[in-house]
Amino acid sequence: MTEEKLDVVLYGATGFVGKLTAAYLLRAAPEGTRIGLAGRSRERLEDVRHRLGGPAIDWPLIVADSADRGALDEMARRTTAVATTVGPYAKYGLPLVAACAEAGTHYADLTGEILFMRRTIDEFDEPARRSGARIVHNAGFDSIPSDLGVLLLADQVATDGAGDLEATTLVVTALRGGVSGGTIDSLRTSLAEMAGDAAARRLTVDPYALSPQRDKEPDVGDPSWPDEGDLRSVVHDREIGQWFAPFIMAGLNTRVVRRSNALQDWAYGRRFRYREVMGTGDGPLGLARAGAITGGLATIMGAMALPPTRAVLDRLLPKPGEGPSEKTRERGHFRMEIHARTSSGARYVATVAAQGDPGYAATAVMLGESALALALDGDRLPPRAGVLTPATGIGTPLSDRLRAQGFTFDVRRA
Repeated sequence: MTEEKLDVVLYGATGFVGKLTAAYLLRAAPEGTRIGLAGRSRERLEDVRHRLGGPAIDWPLIVADSADRGALDEMARRTTAVATTVGPYAKYGLPLVAACAEAGTHYADLTGEILFMRRTIDEFDEPARRSGARIVHNAGFDSIPSDLGVLLLADQVATDGAGDLEATTLVVTALRGGVSGGTIDSLRTSLAEMAGDAAARRLTVDPYALSPQRDKEPDVGDPSWPDEGDLRSVVHDREIGQWFAPFIMAGLNTRVVRRSNALQDWAYGRRFRYREVMGTGDGPLGLARAGAITGGLATIMGAMALPPTRAVLDRLLPKPGEGPSEKTRERGHFRMEIHARTSSGARYVATVAAQGDPGYAATAVMLGESALALALDGDRLPPRAGVLTPATGIGTPLSDRLRAQGFTFDVRRA
């Protein structure tokens, strides 16, 4: 390593999403941004850099194994921000979080692993606060659309003097994309962690699993408090006028959004209630779609949870390092509507949408812009350090950046 101080280091640059993010940074980073590529194999890093070409040919390469704490410490000290795609994070991520928390280096990842996040909160929030590091989990499709969408919705409600957020529902109205081997491997790891650990299972199903102060959150067993559990069956919402099916990412995203509320001293409201669902439309066709989605999800999750059927799926599903084709990534897209009722009775709708495969093309943009915001936006960032969320660690500077890349973040009074 040389002594050059970098703005962003992309760790895991040779993986599937890492290569997409590296290409995005080459295309979108402001001229003069100092970027490094990091991973465990110099040969593979050199190949990625060569294929990128152009200005990337001068990007420094940093060799650091995820188990080599000394190399990770040196990497963290060398840069303002690290973006990492190296998962499953429960297996490979803790030493890098520790290195960044101690060095005061900002950090962004793509984890969807609640148990990993709970551990980083418990072990590294205080060291990161002391050093000034912003440890930002979920800087991709998990969970930027949800987290920033609710933040902007709450900001608009507050600006209008319309009270606090209460019943709030994110409805996925369009979603098209592929799946990678890395995502499958993370899901496999999470299921294995829960299989033999009753405490881990209880934590994972707790709607406030990521809260900084669990004892100050609602008792969801209290009959006076509406159920905050994740949707597991088909329901019809008369107010929104749609059938709903479960949304596979709700189990993570809802906990991230609730953590954002708590980290901001419950700025969204003490009666804020939040859920995420798939919207399938009204009438018999909407009911049929919701039933098909619900049945399909139950089948997939059941098969992944049982070793014999999981072994069969492992032979069929993408392996780590594999992912959807370029054609699939280009055709992908997502659209979400966040419907909210406030304490004053006002109704609002926020829309979040983007082109590109949500988990890959769009996620590369989200992770890349998260890293650039952490490295370059300085005083515009929220005045916080510690283990944070996209809303509390980066906030509106990130939504501004994503709008500039064609993302939709729109809030209107209904």
